[in-house]
Amino acid sequence: MARQPTAVDAVAERYLDTLAALDPCTATELGIAGGDRNYDEDITDYSPDAVAARAEAARSALKELDAVVAVDETDAVTAAAMRERLGVQIEIHEAGLDIGELNVIASPLQTMRDVFDLMPTDTAEDWAVIDRRLATLPERVPGYAEALRTVVAEGRPPAIRQVQRGIDQAAQIEQLFVDMVAGAVPDAPALQADLDRHASAAAAAYRELRRVLREEIAPGARERDAFGRDAYRLMSRSFLGTAIDLDETYAWGLEHLGAIVDEQETVAERLYPGAGVAETIRRLDNESRYQVHGTDALQAWMQDLSDRVVDALADTHFDIAPQLRNLECRIAPTHTGGIYYTGPSEDFTRPGRMWWSVPPGKNTFHTWQETTTVFHEGVPGHHLQIGHAVVLADRLNRWRRLGCWVSGHGEGWALYAERLMAELGWLDDDGVRMGMLDAQGFRAARVAIDIGVHCGLTAPDGGTWDAARAWDFLRKHCAQSEKTLLFELDRYLGWPGQAPSYAVGQRIWQQLRETMMARSMPLKEFHSRALDLGGLPLDVLRAALVGELS
Repeated sequence: MARQPTAVDAVAERYLDTLAALDPCTATELGIAGGDRNYDEDITDYSPDAVAARAEAARSALKELDAVVAVDETDAVTAAAMRERLGVQIEIHEAGLDIGELNVIASPLQTMRDVFDLMPTDTAEDWAVIDRRLATLPERVPGYAEALRTVVAEGRPPAIRQVQRGIDQAAQIEQLFVDMVAGAVPDAPALQADLDRHASAAAAAYRELRRVLREEIAPGARERDAFGRDAYRLMSRSFLGTAIDLDETYAWGLEHLGAIVDEQETVAERLYPGAGVAETIRRLDNESRYQVHGTDALQAWMQDLSDRVVDALADTHFDIAPQLRNLECRIAPTHTGGIYYTGPSEDFTRPGRMWWSVPPGKNTFHTWQETTTVFHEGVPGHHLQIGHAVVLADRLNRWRRLGCWVSGHGEGWALYAERLMAELGWLDDDGVRMGMLDAQGFRAARVAIDIGVHCGLTAPDGGTWDAARAWDFLRKHCAQSEKTLLFELDRYLGWPGQAPSYAVGQRIWQQLRETMMARSMPLKEFHSRALDLGGLPLDVLRAALVGELS
């Protein structure tokens, strides 16, 4: 029986509608249908005034929330989650950390281009929508440039490392706009002409943004990469939905990494006695049984493995709705080296998708290393978790289903899912088990790096953490290519608190599992109850599961 909407639900729904209107790129990412307004036809305004408007919308929603009464447990969870999420958003705005954001992976520089990857391209009308969005981009880029100038003028400039990488990425994005529309609709010459014209204008806007970064922002950029402990504490809470003891978590990260290394050594000895971990990884890379060649073969391998996992886990270990049994595996048009998931639209006309952004020139892919990635991004990882929330339209309001993404909850679940697949026998092959351990060690290493650099802590060698020490530490403990690790290091240095949310979130998920199983809750029931709550701040998740919400 469908749950009747409440006054709390109405507040959450109105806030989501307001957010979508003020942030159409996020609306597209979340798969929000706009009704009378098609959010896919606009680009988010990242000017200082627009950022302030989004913070004010959060304040208004909290005032509305204070004026209504929760009538059931679902309402109590919604209210707690909104107060935490919107509260930390306001704190970040008041600290000036949401204006002129610039990093290599998740700032307006990338979002204004990456949002086009989420749009359908099957028909001429689809391309007409893309054309209308493209036409707005030259109006939006100057607002972002204004925000960058503002933070420099106010003494909160971005780090020079991020500015330099932004200059490089802006040059790449210029060409991506042109390539994206080339020959898109040969049977509609007028539309094709508009697409070409608007893509050229978008490229010109990014060319001007590149000039702004080079000539106006770079001279005032800060040399240090670190954000400092105060900013870090706030950003960490934003990504986790809980406050952590930074020093204890840093020490735990190093200890956790050590335990993973011990496990790797045990597996390496089984694979190639006497070889050690580094030599084992080199040999695994050279084994033909763990190689696929070319992006077409990579996509086919991803899709086959994903399909087999869904078929095997559905109706046994997890309840997987019919709408979620279609997970598309795609090669991304960008070339950063990242692998990521995008959720389904709320009407499921756009399915959940796993994307692989392949670096230029890379043609050989190692399945021993990436099998665990399919579990992380697909099932039982992000696709099951995020997609399941979208399915719950009869129980959860749209903000709960679509708008409450918390990195520590989502990425922590995905890492937990990797270990769970080992428990379920999908990583019994020691090669792919080594891949899972390498991925887990990678996430543990960046707990230490991220907290260490941004909070100025003492590194294991006795010196203070900085980019050079972080680079040496990454190369020592992670098997990814040098190009991938360089990108990852830039990511950590420019996006404080996000990278540790994976392993820290996994730690909290594991603790919650142990708590609930100690109360005699079966594992499948734990998974079902947790997933039925949708995305939540980790403090709210814990309180909801153990029955401590007031």
